[in-house]
Amino acid sequence: MKQVFWVAVILISTTAFANAQGVFKGTVYEQGTNIRLSDVFIRDINNRQVSITDNKGNFAIRAAAGQTLIFNSPGYTSDTLYLIDLTPKKIMLTTQTISLRQVNITAKRTPFNPRAEYPEVYEKSKVYVFSPSTWFSSEGKKARRLKRYFQREAEQRGIDAAFSPAYVSSLVPLRGTDLENFMTMFRPTYAFIRSNNAESMVAYVNDSYKKFMALPPDKRAPQPLKP
Repeated sequence: MKQVFWVAVILISTTAFANAQGVFKGTVYEQGTNIRLSDVFIRDINNRQVSITDNKGNFAIRAAAGQTLIFNSPGYTSDTLYLIDLTPKKIMLTTQTISLRQVNITAKRTPFNPRAEYPEVYEKSKVYVFSPSTWFSSEGKKARRLKRYFQREAEQRGIDAAFSPAYVSSLVPLRGTDLENFMTMFRPTYAFIRSNNAESMVAYVNDSYKKFMALPPDKRAPQPLKP
């Protein structure tokens, strides 16, 4: 009898949880502007659901009140949102200014294996010739956007590992803001990292340093994009 009782409790709890789950929607903007941000990665830390904003900054993710979402986008400070309800919201991300002096240059980033962490994304991203629904479904499109995002993230981490502050500062006499500006302006591409060896990398850093120092002092910093 007790077993039947506990089975019933579990079923009721599971059903209640499933019913509480809904779809949370919103739009992500750059703080202080009307710019909508595409390809913002959204993760629910409670149910491991993930999503990504479309070209208009819109997103939808399975979630429930009481859960927490994290919004990530390169160049912006990550934002955390605790869901009180599922009312659509505007999310504002602040542009990020990173000081290398605040970074532990000996730290290593956590290995990133999206296929192991999010296998469902790769499964949903597949396109089957005899299943047209896999071509045009919203879930399939979102999964393919997430897959591209994961690929870019893996590439950026590869660049970070090869072109780290510790490595660059061991080759050139730059520190602090100068090092930060140099690394931003002369950050190599993933294709370059993959196709060159350690000797070529040393030559690249040294040649880039000469170009950096040849610039007028007021040009030794990333220049703002023209509107």
